[in-house]
Amino acid sequence: MTDQEPPKIEFPCEYPIKVLGRSSEQFRGVILEVFQRHAPGFDEAAITVKDSAKGTFTSMTITITATGKDQLTALHEDLMATGHVQMVI
Repeated sequence: MTDQEPPKIEFPCEYPIKVLGRSSEQFRGVILEVFQRHAPGFDEAAITVKDSAKGTFTSMTITITATGKDQLTALHEDLMATGHVQMVI
């Protein structure tokens, strides 16, 4: 077996982020607010939103121009801190 390192990300780059949480009236607004704070200027027209079959969960995929690992870490932490997010991929 060889120990391979994961590929290095070269910043800045286009970086899609999927956010999954319980469906609620506040979910989309809260998520967009966090993204505006950490990655202002992302293309809101390119966001994809999907509800689960039973409507219990909502996922949003938002592509940002990532500027570095610190930005991605802070974005992830703030998303999880909202209390609306179950998972960030």
